Amino acid sequence: MNRWSFPRLPVATGAALLLGACTVGPDFRKPDAGAPATWSRHDAAPSSRTVDTEADPRWWTLYGDPILTALEQEVVAANLDLRIASARFAESRAERRIAGAAQFPQVAANASYARERASPNGVLGLLGTMEQEGAGQIASGKQGFGPTYLPGQVGASGFNLPQYGLNASWEVDLWGHVRRQVEAADAAMNTVADMRRDVLVALMAETARDYIELRSIQAQAAIVRQNLDIAGRSMHLSELRFREGTSTRLDVADSRAQYHSFEARLPILHDQEIHLVNALSFLTARPPGALSARLGPPRDIPPVPMAIPVGMPSDLAQRRPDIRAAEDRLHLATASVGVAVADFYPRVTLSGSLDIQALQFSGLGSWASRQYGFGPTVTLPIFEGGRLIGQLHLRKAQQKEAAIRYQRTVLNAWHEIDDAMADFTAAQRQRDRLREAVDENRIAVDIAQQQYAQGSADFLNVLTMQNMLLATQSQLVQATADISTAVARLYRALGGGWQAELPPPATRHG
Repeated sequence: MNRWSFPRLPVATGAALLLGACTVGPDFRKPDAGAPATWSRHDAAPSSRTVDTEADPRWWTLYGDPILTALEQEVVAANLDLRIASARFAESRAERRIAGAAQFPQVAANASYARERASPNGVLGLLGTMEQEGAGQIASGKQGFGPTYLPGQVGASGFNLPQYGLNASWEVDLWGHVRRQVEAADAAMNTVADMRRDVLVALMAETARDYIELRSIQAQAAIVRQNLDIAGRSMHLSELRFREGTSTRLDVADSRAQYHSFEARLPILHDQEIHLVNALSFLTARPPGALSARLGPPRDIPPVPMAIPVGMPSDLAQRRPDIRAAEDRLHLATASVGVAVADFYPRVTLSGSLDIQALQFSGLGSWASRQYGFGPTVTLPIFEGGRLIGQLHLRKAQQKEAAIRYQRTVLNAWHEIDDAMADFTAAQRQRDRLREAVDENRIAVDIAQQQYAQGSADFLNVLTMQNMLLATQSQLVQATADISTAVARLYRALGGGWQAELPPPATRHG
């Protein structure tokens, strides 16, 4: 045997152990989302409707509003919640790297120096001296011991002990303990990645809803101003008739009261506009009022196209981030069961060290100063007071909970989609009826004013018709906004938006 043959036995042993290694515990199987063949269909609306063609990840471009499209891009680039989610993903990726390090040997270099003196009254005094003396004589302290003893000295003298070398250890993953830990870390990292995607999907929908609501408030303010003009004309007419003696002071008071009541709506609408501009400023990480000049000029409520592509139901489990995250949590819980099972099995660690040690610094360069040690260590749990069994039961219960949460997440997704589709249809039907109501109310206001001017009707008719016109116009604006908002909610429920803005940051397993 030559001098290099000593490590071959543990290396060969480790290779043999790896060949026979297995992974205990349950393997993760992708759950069935139970997707229906088609979406639930409600009564078809006369204009826009959903179609099963592939959905555009950048769904907000369907509105054809360049300001909204620009805002969505700015939210992706600057939103603080999204940046927090990205930082959390970076943390989870680092944790995955830490867990993965257990698969590889751990090697450390060391170097030390010490000035030492051994106690002549301690156990080292029993090891003998350079001269043949009895143990009692050595222990008395009158005789030195070991190679550092010098004639004429009492006890031991001090000595130098420089040393340097390498230490290495590696757990042989016979039962998949480490592999299951890495699998769990992968699932945890994917969970955080999908939570980050869910944050983005929510932000895209929130930005669209706030923007649509802002345009709705601006449209309602414009309607109030139009009705103020109508109420102003009615007020002037009542004042003119009062001066001419053909009406009473009551008509003048009623007309002025209505005018000021319409006027009182404007400050509230302006306040709501400020809140929405600030909300959009916050979403883009800007201070309050930063977008006022840009969003202040009124624009139409973003319309929706005739066809709203929503994709196929079978794609939902991969599109919606919260379903993906629920699946990742189930994967994590399943891998954790495997870790708990592997804790019952023996753990084998291969370790070794190679050091250079000498009593003189000049000896540190000599190969003869080497010392080494190699060999396996086997650890087998015998009695843990029920800790391992309790831990296994805990992991199995957590796996069951994760499976139920996955089912709940999927079911909730179907309900949200169905509700959004129903809202989309209902809002369109309401808008169509309100258009007819507004047209008829305009006619009624004109007739009431003409009749009052001719003296054939009292002023109460005018007031009633004007109030009804303002109410139906406001409802029409809100219904129009509800249609566009329902589309944003629908794509939020479908999980759209993250595919175009955030590429998958991690490889999914299973």
